[in-house]
Amino acid sequence: MATSDTVTRPAVRVNRPSGRGRRATALTVGAILALMTIFPLLWMVTSSFKGADEVLSTNLLPHKATLSNYTYVFTQVPFARYLLNSLIVSVVVTVVALWFHSMAAYALARLRFPGRDTLFLLIFSTLLVTAPVILVPLFLIVHTLGLLDTYAGLIIPAIFNAFGIFLLRQFYLSIPSELEDAAIVDGCSYWQIYWRVILPLSKPVFAALAVLFFLANWNAFLWPLIATNSQDLNVVQLGIASFQQEHANNWNYTLAASTIAAIPTLGLFALFQRRIVESIKTSGFK
Repeated sequence: MATSDTVTRPAVRVNRPSGRGRRATALTVGAILALMTIFPLLWMVTSSFKGADEVLSTNLLPHKATLSNYTYVFTQVPFARYLLNSLIVSVVVTVVALWFHSMAAYALARLRFPGRDTLFLLIFSTLLVTAPVILVPLFLIVHTLGLLDTYAGLIIPAIFNAFGIFLLRQFYLSIPSELEDAAIVDGCSYWQIYWRVILPLSKPVFAALAVLFFLANWNAFLWPLIATNSQDLNVVQLGIASFQQEHANNWNYTLAASTIAAIPTLGLFALFQRRIVESIKTSGFK
């Protein structure tokens, strides 16, 4: 009877990185990326306290910190007016956009009417159109309506944005229909359902969109540059651009103005960053 010899081979052990090793690698990469992101901001803040003779030096910290740059920004230039203009435009656009976008998104998500999906596709397709394509037609429309060099000319074109409607629609699709059915049984109309049921549930996504809309309008440059001629209507980004033109050799003034303009945006993002991430997850982005 033939017997087959069995050959025992030594087990090959594959060295795989442990959980601690992977975690340490991820933390190291994250720290490097964080430093690359934070360093320009840190350099801007510290250089805003430097004098004109050392602003371009390689030293990160100033030899003698001074507040004269900030004093110049607020006394020699109407920078407070620029900040007020940006605040007015950003707040009004954010509030009005959330109001109209939520109503449009509710109708596209929860109501049934002919052409609803086609209408949503048309609205969503506007995201594929870049701003320079519609810049000239938008300027002609605003000029025809007599809205150039006015707050209305800065605010109205910035209100309507397909991204806000899309994000709110995705959020409303995740709301259980039983809530609406119960409201209908209680005798609520569509408007009452929207006001008493949908809006209270929309606070997380409203907070995220409010931050995104505010930041987008606070940092707006191209449209305010085209739509305004008066210095009284200049927004903060136009003010910083004027600093770069008038003080090309004095970067300390420009950096001080940039630091002031960055404070509201950084504060808002720090306060609402968790809500932004949560709303994006809830709205269908994986």
